[in-house]
Amino acid sequence: MATLSIKGVRKSFGSVEVLKNIDIDLEDGGFLVLLGPSGCGKSTLLSIIAGLESSSGGDIVIGERNVNDVHPKDRNIAMVFQSYALYPTMSVRRNIGFGLEMRKVDPQTRESEVNKAAEMLQIEHLLDRKPGQLSGGQRQRVAMGRAIVRDPDLFLFDEPLSNLDAKLRVEMRTEIKRLHDRLGTTVVYVTHDQIEAMTLGTRVAVMKGGVIQQLAEPQTIYEKPANMFVAGFIGSPTMNFLAGRLERADGGLVLSHGDAALPLTELTQDAGAYVGKQVVAGIRPETLHPGSGGSTLTGTVDVVEPTGPDTMVILNVGGQMLTARVGSRDRPKLGEAMTLSVDTAAINLFDPDSGDRI
Repeated sequence: MATLSIKGVRKSFGSVEVLKNIDIDLEDGGFLVLLGPSGCGKSTLLSIIAGLESSSGGDIVIGERNVNDVHPKDRNIAMVFQSYALYPTMSVRRNIGFGLEMRKVDPQTRESEVNKAAEMLQIEHLLDRKPGQLSGGQRQRVAMGRAIVRDPDLFLFDEPLSNLDAKLRVEMRTEIKRLHDRLGTTVVYVTHDQIEAMTLGTRVAVMKGGVIQQLAEPQTIYEKPANMFVAGFIGSPTMNFLAGRLERADGGLVLSHGDAALPLTELTQDAGAYVGKQVVAGIRPETLHPGSGGSTLTGTVDVVEPTGPDTMVILNVGGQMLTARVGSRDRPKLGEAMTLSVDTAAINLFDPDSGDRI
């Protein structure tokens, strides 16, 4: 196991700068998720960590060793790709142990390590099969087994679940979580799926345009997003954004929107500078509940989306569309008025110009 330190890493392709001064410190045994939309630079950063791509500046330090000029094979890392990259003519047993075979590890040790990894991933019964005889989830387990036997300082995962169907993704997500808990190896994991990021990571780096927008624990990113991009990218359904005016009332601050005045308590000291100005309130759909108790918003039901245990209700509130996650028994009818109680302690305020959290 090892720590990972990324210091001022930059990357340009010609005149296009795809990574801009990236700084990350990951503790020994940590699980870092690089999260963001396509083209944000997350896979490029992973390739630089692996040594498959050179940086235009900055340092990569694994443990106590600067690996900028170290060949990928000498960095003691293991990588699992989106494509399984298995040898089709080799058995599962040989696919898992091939790296050890290339390193001239003796057959007895090699067999022991392969069996240990197969048992951990519950694929012992598949060792004599060829990759073409396996399902997608089984092939990904083999690819993970090949990485495990190397006993690396660092695991790198590049969107490993993208090619799997929804049910298999959930199963493999659980396997990766369990694997990390057992091995305690430091992990860097690239994904565009915010559910994977929230469930797997001990820390999440949300990226956009080659810049880290926020680096924090998953719950912090969810509850206190650094800006509107992070707030909108994390969460399903996405966070609602409600424009309003910040005013003083009854010795405190309220958000005025139409006839509604929502009292705000969980604010930073900077909020006072926005009194009398327009702000944007970030409201999670699950913090809106049917009922007229406390602080409320009223709107007209525009769309109703049943999902089984929950119902997503989209309302027109003073010309702005808000989504509420309500119980399956609270399903309203299209066109009717609906009053929602708002958990004002969970509201985030954002600067409408910069998008930054106030």
